[in-house]
Amino acid sequence: MRIVVDWDGTVTEEDTLHVALERFGDREIYHRTEAELGRRLTLHEVIGIEMATITATLEEVVAYLLDTVALRAGFADLVASRDVLVLSAGFHELIAPLLEREGLRPRVLANRIEALPAGWRAIWRDEEPCDVCGEPCKRRAVAGLGPFVFVGDGSVTDRCVSLAAARVFARDGLAAYLAAEDVPFEPFDDFHDLARAL
Repeated sequence: MRIVVDWDGTVTEEDTLHVALERFGDREIYHRTEAELGRRLTLHEVIGIEMATITATLEEVVAYLLDTVALRAGFADLVASRDVLVLSAGFHELIAPLLEREGLRPRVLANRIEALPAGWRAIWRDEEPCDVCGEPCKRRAVAGLGPFVFVGDGSVTDRCVSLAAARVFARDGLAAYLAAEDVPFEPFDDFHDLARAL
């Protein structure tokens, strides 16, 4: 069975978008737009506004992430032994260098970024709204996969896709959401926990 994993806060110990925005973006806009997520702004709108505040070069941001962001323990072993798909609302350009640093090559589905000097521009992989939640979400990307295991930490984009999974491993916000919805899940701290459970 394929294992579908969220990237930020799941594979990584810290959310790479948040790390990049705190260091290179406009913190005031970042915190203000995060507070509007799900109220006045969609996830794509929030990320688009936030990314536009980064004017550093892609090379600067990637170098900083490589120095500061760690992958969660056991992920390399999981990739070596299982069919893993990284499914992220983040960006290839920020994910690929961290995977390369670790010598890992799972399949990745993510958005793209155009690192313009006047402000980064998000290029969305999929803008079609989901038939279930009404937002562009990760569920459409798993259509046709057959039964799959989902692993996530709780961003808004993890919720809908987790409800389509045959088995869910959850932590943090996703665990709280699934518990509140009375949806079964298995908690995990790192990917060693996942490997033992599988």
